[in-house]
Order: sequence, then C-alpha cells, then structure tokens
Amino acid sequence: MKPDVTAFFDEATNTVSYVVKDPHGAACAVVDSVLDFDQASGRTDTRSADDIIAFVRNNNLEVQWLLETHVHADHLSAAPYIQEQLGGKIGIGDRITVVQNTFGKVFNEGTEFQRDGSQFDALFQEGESFHIGQLRGDVLHTPGHTPACLTYVIGDAAFVGDTLFMPDFGTARCDFPGGSSETLYASVQKILALPDETRIFVCHDYKAPGRDVYAWETTVAAEKANNVHIGGSTTKEEFVAMRDARDATLGMPKLILPSLQINMRAGHMPPADEQGDVFLKIPLNKL
Repeated sequence: MKPDVTAFFDEATNTVSYVVKDPHGAACAVVDSVLDFDQASGRTDTRSADDIIAFVRNNNLEVQWLLETHVHADHLSAAPYIQEQLGGKIGIGDRITVVQNTFGKVFNEGTEFQRDGSQFDALFQEGESFHIGQLRGDVLHTPGHTPACLTYVIGDAAFVGDTLFMPDFGTARCDFPGGSSETLYASVQKILALPDETRIFVCHDYKAPGRDVYAWETTVAAEKANNVHIGGSTTKEEFVAMRDARDATLGMPKLILPSLQINMRAGHMPPADEQGDVFLKIPLNKL
C-alpha cells in the first residue's frame, strides 16, 4: 500500500514531521512532532503541533500512533500535547532504556526517573509490526546515530529519522553517547536493502550546498546511487574514516540539553517543584 504522507517543516530546527494516513480510511500516525522552544526565554510554544492538529481535524482523521524515530537531540517532542488533543499511542524503540540509563546519569536524575521506557505507550523491537488502519508498519532497528534509532517502514514509505539525510547531504553523526559509525554503516545497509522504489522520508534537511530549497523525500535507489557519504561503492572502512573525522569537527546541537531531558521522558516535562515550576538542568563539561 502507498500511504498518504503530508510533511510539516519547522525551519527553526530544520525538522520534518509527518502525518501518515491510510489511503483507504481515516486512520493516521504522526511521526517526529515538534514542540517549539525558545532557549533564551525558556518558553515553549505549540505552533508547530497546532498546525498538525488543525490538519488532522480539518480532514477528519483519527490519530492512532505518535511515532518517535529516536530520542531527538535537536528539537523537543510534542507527542504528549498532540496525544492530549487527538489521542493515539506514543511509540519508540525498546532501546530507549539504554538512552535513559546514559542520560539519566548525565542529568543526575536520581531514582525517581524511571529508566524502563514506561513513559511511552509502546516499545518496538526489531521485526515487530503495527497497523494504522489497514496500513501495516514494520520496525527496523537502525542504531548508530543513537542506540534507540528506528526506521518505520509503512507501506512503500520508510521514515528513517536521522539515519539518512537527502542524498546530497549524507548521513547522521555518530559521536553522541552510544553512537557508532560502524553500527550506522550496518543500519544503512538494512535501509538500502529495501526495494529501490521505496520512498524515504528524512527527519531533517539543511539544504546542501548548491541546493536552494528544502527537501525531505527521496528513494532507496537514489540513496544507493547518490548519497555523498555512503552511496555507490563506499566501503565500510571508507565510511567509518570519513564519518569519524567529520564528527570530530561538529559542535553539539544548540537544543541538545533541553531536548534530551524532555524527549527521554516521551516529551513530558521533568516533575514540577512544590510551587508548580518546572526546571531543566545544564550539566557542565558532560557533553
């Protein structure tokens, strides 16, 4: 089946969220939603999520899933807010527990922070399937960028998160805790083993040099032939050397500290204090 896919691009974080609809019914899923966040003021906003909510309501759709491809380090998830408005289950890969263990220590979260993935409604494993109406979704575990990264193959469409970008931009960084360029190479091979005509939808686009417009849809065939990091005859050794050298030059994403604290909780904020105020932590010299 060929799902109907509608993209919502947030230029502030270069993130693409998707509404994925059963073409024969009203059921849909939301993939990688965005909660707007102004770091200077510490204020959140729901503009991006409200655009998705309005689209769903205007088209009389039924949200069954709120899918996260991984714990994002560059934007906050709006999954709980959308769930409150529209329903649906929040799903992520079962290796979220690895991420929670790692960053629970980084942020000194203490024993009250559950590290078992219980903040999410569903924890997917490699090879599992789920349904969006009559649409079947299959789960590929595609780590390397993070330990919990998934690719959701829904009909003829693959939602790859940060694992792959558009062919002219390449692949995900692998220098976060738990990342591995060798593992990413193997994960990309899983995606490239899908049928050539499979549509690939990426989570971010930054307009590669020479390209004037944002783009987020490509195909397995195009990635295999033209991906500047891993296409053609690129060997594992060549990729690992390139990726590790490139990652050594990259700074941390500007929203990594707020994003991780919130996204490892399925988009929920940390517990409020006795006055009802919520605080985020800034660990020094940890990342």
